[in-house]
Amino acid sequence: MNKNQTHRVAVLGTTSWGTTLAILLARKGIKVNLLARTETEAKTLIESRENGRFAPGVSFPNSLMVTSSPKTAIEDVGIVVIAVPSNTIRTNMHRISSFIKPDTVLVSATKGLEITTGMRVTEVIREELKKDWSGTLCALSGPNLAKEILDGKPSTTVIASDSESQAKKIQNIFSSELFRVYTNSDIVGVELGGSLKNVFAIGAGICDGMKVGDNAKAAFVTRSLAEMVRLTSAAGGNPLTIAGLAGMGDMIATCYSELSRNRTVGFKLASGIKLNDLLKSMDQVAEGVVTTAALIELSNRIKVEMPIAKCTYEILYEGLSIEDAMLGLLGRDPASEWN
Repeated sequence: MNKNQTHRVAVLGTTSWGTTLAILLARKGIKVNLLARTETEAKTLIESRENGRFAPGVSFPNSLMVTSSPKTAIEDVGIVVIAVPSNTIRTNMHRISSFIKPDTVLVSATKGLEITTGMRVTEVIREELKKDWSGTLCALSGPNLAKEILDGKPSTTVIASDSESQAKKIQNIFSSELFRVYTNSDIVGVELGGSLKNVFAIGAGICDGMKVGDNAKAAFVTRSLAEMVRLTSAAGGNPLTIAGLAGMGDMIATCYSELSRNRTVGFKLASGIKLNDLLKSMDQVAEGVVTTAALIELSNRIKVEMPIAKCTYEILYEGLSIEDAMLGLLGRDPASEWN
């Protein structure tokens, strides 16, 4: 990767998060190619110089270019940021893989698991890449509410990679006065923290919607973190990662903020709105709904007990009432906190 390529970045995904990352980098003067899904979408974004759907009123910096051509977006860049919904990762990797150079650095900014396999996003990406790809794969995750970042509020994130030198390069490229980036060598833990918190944020929203009180919600979030630690350890990650920004930090932001889509799903479920009606009414993806199903597949496969995640799955997919779910969790046999 030459120096000119390093300072050119392609962002795959005009989601709220993809748009935010593209703007964040372009505000630093970095040349960014934002890859849209269709020519029509690209034309709309180019003409308006903003993403009116996901980031209305936030102008694109001059160094941000929009295109619907994977070749145009990717051929001259050294870094590709992937910020598409988890259920479209394979389709999107198939779309761009032939244009990725062997030494390209890929940064996954998608928080989710593949529903059919329970695989982490970087696992799916690696499986879909050409055999001659030798670049670095990174994962970016943390307490990152897109609107707050676009509004210029201080935020932090974590970039995880097996390569410390590449992690530091990405750290330097993304870091700014208001966006502090930390490095971590634990890709497994960083990805699972960012994915699983979406599942538990649904339950946190249910707690708020049911008005169970701060004591109960604190217990819910803490015991959810315990489930995250168990799964991360069993999957080969570092449990300490879940105590950091990609775990607890992201959990706090997602479980307590009214900007959180997954918390909103839980809150509205508690008010009696049916899941299908709720999802149809949302303009953006709530990753936790899909990730819940993938998480159950993964936890069953690696034999990790996750009672909160299981109850969330049964509420979403099997018609379990919220009241019965709460009684079931509270009625579990007494146990040691650390088992």
